[in-house]
Amino acid sequence: MRAVEPSHPDAPRSDVVIVGAGVIGLATAWRLRERGLSVSIVDPDPGGAASRAAAGMIAPASEVQYQQHALYPLMRKAASNYPDFVAGVQAASGHDVGYRRTETLVCAGTPADRQGLAELREHQNAHGMEVDALTVREARALEPALSPRLAGAFRAVGDHQVDPRRLVAGLIAALSSREHRAHATLVTQAAVRLCDDGGGVELADGSRIAARHTILATGLGSDLFAGLPASPAAVLRPVHGDILRARLPDGAAPLLERTIRGVVNGVPVYLVPRADGEIVIGATSREDDLAGASAGGVYRLLRDAQTLVPAVCDLELVEVMARARPGTPDDVPLLGRLRDGDGAEAPGLILATGGFRHGVLLAPLLADAAAALVTGDSRGPDLTGVLRTTDPYRFHPTD
Repeated sequence: MRAVEPSHPDAPRSDVVIVGAGVIGLATAWRLRERGLSVSIVDPDPGGAASRAAAGMIAPASEVQYQQHALYPLMRKAASNYPDFVAGVQAASGHDVGYRRTETLVCAGTPADRQGLAELREHQNAHGMEVDALTVREARALEPALSPRLAGAFRAVGDHQVDPRRLVAGLIAALSSREHRAHATLVTQAAVRLCDDGGGVELADGSRIAARHTILATGLGSDLFAGLPASPAAVLRPVHGDILRARLPDGAAPLLERTIRGVVNGVPVYLVPRADGEIVIGATSREDDLAGASAGGVYRLLRDAQTLVPAVCDLELVEVMARARPGTPDDVPLLGRLRDGDGAEAPGLILATGGFRHGVLLAPLLADAAAALVTGDSRGPDLTGVLRTTDPYRFHPTD
């Protein structure tokens, strides 16, 4: 993709500038370019924040938690969109993004964990999610590496996975293709200020990118949020997650085919196998001031993963990482038009953040909704309910 030269004397102009090159920002850029709009994506480290750490579980059933009813329809709709989304990215980019339609097994480490998962299954089934109970023998027939000491297992046949790192690379390649006349530009700088003279952003080197529409798809700590009146982004909180990547020895047979999620003594853990032999083990969820990986968190992940799959101890540990995910009070993203100091909609300014654990899953749906806000068209699914649910001002009631 073309990059803006920092010394260029003239501000380049795009139809849309997107701040944040995670999965949501890149997917939105791709959808907009499909609609014939020129796009600039601004990020000093494309794909390097929460998207780089994400395991990529497309899990509308096994990610369900109690009292998150507004989120369930978004998760189901996004999951149903994923095959077409992936097919489009792969066709446009020529990249395999690591989408696997293998099911997910959810395992219980103790009898109490099994009881909790059985009760959750009733909740999942009541909300239209397909989750089946299995005996431990049935689960081990599907995945022989599972421990025979498991207390129980469940199967979510509709929960799949994608590799977020490969998806980011695929989206960047798709945006680089010359199939569309509208250009896409990736700018590897930080955006430090919103322009007040016609839209766009000012970059760290003092140059500007002008645009008719600006989408803030950045996560936590952005300097741009400070300039927004009564910013709805003020509700965001950093939820740190430790995540590990391990590998099988060269030439070894695959350890797992399916994603394994589990609860061990009430604590969740998962193992996501990639086709190339990598296994992603995650993830903790902590709200503290430790930006790097937590020693205790890494220990618990390895301990609990080994409880489910004993052969984890034979893997090569190749990466330990922690990232902060932007969470909202109800865990539903913030997507919608922003307002000015008088409470009127700010023309052309859109917020798209707060994906928390579901950013990769929800990316196609949020991208379609953001693109619809920009273009005003109604192609694709009916997004009215989506935008109502993700209203960024839902925590800021008006008189």
